[in-house]
Amino acid sequence: MASNNGNGSDLNFTADLFRAADKLRGNLEPSEYKHVALGLIFLKYISDAFEGQHAKLEADEFADAEDPEEYLAENVFWVPKEARWSHLQANAKRPEIGKLVDEAMEAIEKAPSNEGLKGVLPKNYARPTLNKTMLGELIDLFSNIGMHDSTDKAKDLLGRVYEYFLSGFASSEGKRGGEFFTPRSVVCTLVEMLEPYRGRVYDPCCGSGGMFVQSEKFIEEHGGRRDAIAIYGQEINHTTWRLAKMNLAVQGIDADIRWNNEGSFHRDEFADLKADFVLANPPFNVSDWGGERLTDDQRWKHGIPPNGNANFGWLQHILHHLAPRGTAGVVLANGSMSSNQSGEGDIRKAMIEADVVDCMVALPGQLFFSTQIPACLWMLARNKSSNGHRDRRGEILFIDARKLGFMVDRVRREFTPEDIDKIAGAYHRWRAKPETGVANGWAEYADEPGFCKSATVAAVREYGHVLTPGRYVGAADIEDDGVSFAEKFEVLRERLHTQFGEGRALEQRVEIALGRVRDNG
Repeated sequence: MASNNGNGSDLNFTADLFRAADKLRGNLEPSEYKHVALGLIFLKYISDAFEGQHAKLEADEFADAEDPEEYLAENVFWVPKEARWSHLQANAKRPEIGKLVDEAMEAIEKAPSNEGLKGVLPKNYARPTLNKTMLGELIDLFSNIGMHDSTDKAKDLLGRVYEYFLSGFASSEGKRGGEFFTPRSVVCTLVEMLEPYRGRVYDPCCGSGGMFVQSEKFIEEHGGRRDAIAIYGQEINHTTWRLAKMNLAVQGIDADIRWNNEGSFHRDEFADLKADFVLANPPFNVSDWGGERLTDDQRWKHGIPPNGNANFGWLQHILHHLAPRGTAGVVLANGSMSSNQSGEGDIRKAMIEADVVDCMVALPGQLFFSTQIPACLWMLARNKSSNGHRDRRGEILFIDARKLGFMVDRVRREFTPEDIDKIAGAYHRWRAKPETGVANGWAEYADEPGFCKSATVAAVREYGHVLTPGRYVGAADIEDDGVSFAEKFEVLRERLHTQFGEGRALEQRVEIALGRVRDNG
């Protein structure tokens, strides 16, 4: 199997590769097999990058191809001889191949120039429960990645393969998969809306680093420089942190990704960071987040989040880390837009009145691997008065995107590029100064019934500070207007009580009328 040129053929190649690799796993659970496969892809990537640089150095009479310092200068990991892919491929059929892979991972981590990889790579390939025939076949399969391509194209292809495998394993693992992977549709929508061209980009719950990968791709696709942004991330799950470190290394992205087992709320690794962009997909509706230990925290500018739900803790943590002109995109459960439980409505009201809510996007269901709970995007801005955009103070844009997307299979939906353009385009036209819109060839922003509506904060007040887009855009689907079940239930119960009362009144009138008929008879 070898790759062809072109993004379409590359995508077909990665899909075929995943299917072939998936067949090899046999009875091994996806959650376990994920680390086997991704670790090997990472090893193939750094080995290929090393071999490419090694060939260049050998051609230079003044360079030493076996000097680790020569690779450090080019941001290439040093790979000892026993860890090079050619060595592993030559020994793939040997029964001790698992031990050789573990030794390769260990050797890479121990290399003085590879300080950033210590404690990151998987080193349990020699365990008795792992089928060594399968492992050898997997090494043979991955040996074909980029085999006939230039070094740079092979590296790019390996990056795409790693990302595709992350997505594939997230789908296979279902709910557990959502702990480390945010669907590409959601990440791309956030990135296209925020446009992180330059500055500091932060994610307090970064998972496997997908937000950062798409940010870098966005810059490249729009002709910018990758080094124009600085990346900061924190992750509470150590296994997921390791996936992120490998993912970003495979993508060639330099980032400061930190782990501790207390998490961003209780041990903020970037306490003094003020980011220009924050992109985050926090875990939805977390009840056991230790909020009772943070009642006096300086981050709670708009109210103390309830102990039973971390949603408004995440929003305020993110606001706290925004630079004076920073913007953020946050994925949360739909309940955050309308809930009044445990003071959440008061916090939402305070945020709206402080004018930090820029835009709300209602997403369609079935976008996520981990949950069927409907989700939304909160777009936050510390200063809506300028920053290259028009003055939007006192306004909020509502976008109802629930009808967009297509079903990939029976259980999961994705956005098309046109869907993402539709959402991001509405947001950009709404924010743009008239002269900017003309320069970009955009039509002037206009409300689109059923899709988008620019509303004043005064209008939001009239709706009790509820931020459900369906209430503002005039959504046609009344049965699925984004209103929570609790609210719908209360409305229906009140209506039923009214009808019961009317029924009893009617019953009394009928009894009176029958009595009159009897008396007159």
